[in-house]
Amino acid sequence: MSSPATQAAAPSSSPSRTSRLALCALAVLSLIWGYNWVVMKQVIQYVDPFDFSAIRTVLGAATLFLVLVVLRKPMTLVAARQVMLLGVLQTAAFTALIQWALVAGGAGKTAVLVYTMPFWVIPMAWWALGERVRGLQWGAIAIAGFGLVLILEPWAAGGSAFSNLLAVGGGLTWAASAVVAKRMRLAREFDLLALTAWQMLFGALALCIVALVLPSRPIDPTPYFFAALAFNAVFATGLAWLLWLYILQHLSTGMAGLSALGIPMIGVLAGWIELGERPSAAEFAGMLLIGGALAMISLWSLWNARRANGGR
Repeated sequence: MSSPATQAAAPSSSPSRTSRLALCALAVLSLIWGYNWVVMKQVIQYVDPFDFSAIRTVLGAATLFLVLVVLRKPMTLVAARQVMLLGVLQTAAFTALIQWALVAGGAGKTAVLVYTMPFWVIPMAWWALGERVRGLQWGAIAIAGFGLVLILEPWAAGGSAFSNLLAVGGGLTWAASAVVAKRMRLAREFDLLALTAWQMLFGALALCIVALVLPSRPIDPTPYFFAALAFNAVFATGLAWLLWLYILQHLSTGMAGLSALGIPMIGVLAGWIELGERPSAAEFAGMLLIGGALAMISLWSLWNARRANGGR
């Protein structure tokens, strides 16, 4: 995700205090999005994955529009066709793929495979935006590729191969949506929160059509089902996006990108503790390699940003 123009902190707040609050927001955001992988895995005991994807995104879009009303932000829809495309990729396809992957795949492993997204973005941006791959990025891509092979374990005949492919497909779709979003923002100005709300609404409508067309089992209206919906709509969507906007406002994009390190690792840890999903030695090594490669990408972004600002 790309940040809006950085805004200055209010005069009454010291930069150090603001930075500490932003880092706390980053930690809370990582916990919410990291633990949500376990929630999404658990809830499919009670609801079809496509039904849940449709319901959670409808509620998520409603939450975001409510946030826009509360914050008195403009809700104007601009570039409707591009926003629809973004919604199909970023909300509909991405959400459906990851929720489908969780049917047979582990929460932590799926999270790590989906968060290979930054490495798919690099070659896509090279092709679509002319952003050349430079220096440390090549090394990070190579390390992440080796880690991906270890996680997928193509030499082992496992029953979760299809789930792994769905998770990687989720990462690819997310990367494609990031490139589409960047092209849109290069062409014109968008309010990030309004753009997110509208694309989620269009994606939710697409998921509703899929859920209605495909056969599914009846929803089991257990307390966990309703709690999972509330967690996804209120915390993983409404609160999380507010935290993300606050982080982007008060931290550099490279530092904010470090949140990508915490989210899948929290997903792995939560899946291990709550669901008993203990990674194999090869999977664990692959996760470490991908985490290290993500750190390299983030540090490279930080270094470039500081060099562009004259070392400040």
